[in-house]
Amino acid sequence: GSGTASVGLDDLAAADLALVAGANPASNHPRLVTQLVALRRRRGSVIVVNPLRELGLVRFRVPSDWRSMLFGSTVSDLYLQPHVGADVALFKALLKGVVEAGGVDRAFIAAHTNAWEAVEADVVATPWSALVDASGVARSELEHATGMLLRARRGIFLWAMGLTHHAHGVDNVLALANLALALGWLGRPGCGLLPIRGHSNVQGVGSVGVAPQLKAAFATRMEELYGIPTARTAGLDTYASMVAAAEGRMRAGVLLGGNLFASNPDRAWTAAALRRLALTVSITTKLNEGHVHGRGRTAIVLPVLARDEESQCTTQESMFNYVRLSEGGEPAVEGDLRSEVEVIAALAELVLPPGRFDWSAFRSHERLRQEMAKVVPGYAAIGDIDQTRREFHVAGRVLHAPPFPTADGKAHFHVTPLPAFAPPAGEFRLMTLRSEGQFNTVVYEEEDLYRGNRRRDVVMMAAEDAARLGLGEGDPVVVETETGRLRVTAAIAGLKPGNLAMYYPEANVLVPRRLDPRSKTPAFKSVLARLRPAAGVEAARDG
Repeated sequence: GSGTASVGLDDLAAADLALVAGANPASNHPRLVTQLVALRRRRGSVIVVNPLRELGLVRFRVPSDWRSMLFGSTVSDLYLQPHVGADVALFKALLKGVVEAGGVDRAFIAAHTNAWEAVEADVVATPWSALVDASGVARSELEHATGMLLRARRGIFLWAMGLTHHAHGVDNVLALANLALALGWLGRPGCGLLPIRGHSNVQGVGSVGVAPQLKAAFATRMEELYGIPTARTAGLDTYASMVAAAEGRMRAGVLLGGNLFASNPDRAWTAAALRRLALTVSITTKLNEGHVHGRGRTAIVLPVLARDEESQCTTQESMFNYVRLSEGGEPAVEGDLRSEVEVIAALAELVLPPGRFDWSAFRSHERLRQEMAKVVPGYAAIGDIDQTRREFHVAGRVLHAPPFPTADGKAHFHVTPLPAFAPPAGEFRLMTLRSEGQFNTVVYEEEDLYRGNRRRDVVMMAAEDAARLGLGEGDPVVVETETGRLRVTAAIAGLKPGNLAMYYPEANVLVPRRLDPRSKTPAFKSVLARLRPAAGVEAARDG
């Protein structure tokens, strides 16, 4: 299979439908919204799937387009608002509609897929009432969306963490992929699947081997070139490493960038787990709360240069599988700052036995890229990128024609059961999300411009729920889960009733340690929660 986009940027220009699920590209990927606006201008259609009505997915001003800057641009034709955590039900409903309308591409399925029969039988046997109730989307809206899918000739499905941050996140993506395969929207131009990535190198680190288990071809090449025997069993993923720390089975942690403390669920448990480590070494460009609350008993912070401060060029891989060269720059502050590569090479020289590598040579980014070219599948062109200065597309990832990168060369359907995620009477579905002025766990601005929130200690809720509880904008409330509680203020937002939204990472104190069993991704976006006016909670406590 493939863990990256099956399409290139040119495919978006060829598609006449885009379905954007669990993502807010207006805030995080504004250039992508430019493509959606262009798609609509050539009479294509855009469907948005999001429990929260995001202003930038309804109307957006494209800075490079004078018409858009003056009058604004409509981004979406249909905005579906399912319950939080109800994406499987929604995608199965759309697939059921396609099946009943005779819109399945049976020639494509017969030639290039397997396991369709089980998926078809599952959706046919699932009653419409169950899908409508589970998704929270009206049958009429589902039929409208199905009609748009059937009228389109080529479509691309896009998603982000709104689909993956659930205990059933893998099934969310599989259900969406089932819909694409049933329509024949894979393996030809203008069609395919596009996970929307965040940080510029979140995909690239996986390509160069930062994963719990190396792919077989990668591991074999490492052994051939360097004589390094590699384990063929999986190592510890991020959460498993946290559990090992909490149980005292890990003594030290080298933390390369990021904020491990703030990016885990259950903040109290996370802090206690990291404090059990005898040593933490943080290699970081900026100080963050993890260096205070998530440090080992001995904590060393090594400040390093950011990408645009490096004296050497760096490379990044985009969500479209392009690898680009970035020029360096000058340090923003004075001091003895080194590059991340130099720090890692120096640590290796001090800790590892001598003789296997010339770590001094590996301080050169160009030399590292030459080694990547020998090892990483599809990365041959990176070996001379310092001379050519040309970006390249990672070979073998865009799927414009079968066969597909599976053992049998076919795309695989998967049955996706409806998740057992529904709140008891009087409780809510809670998701956490990021704001406009935020990058990963780093918050630059308190105000969230697009959502109209001037502060972050809020819980966004539907107007109907607020009225039922006698709450108004800014009223103090208490939100509780099995993990913790927070006192915040109410913010009326465009949510479907019965659903709540709060800001990550502050709301991690409310997120239980519940993971998708296959991806090991924490369920930041499907939490059962209770909400009550703060006055009532405090009176009961005092009494």
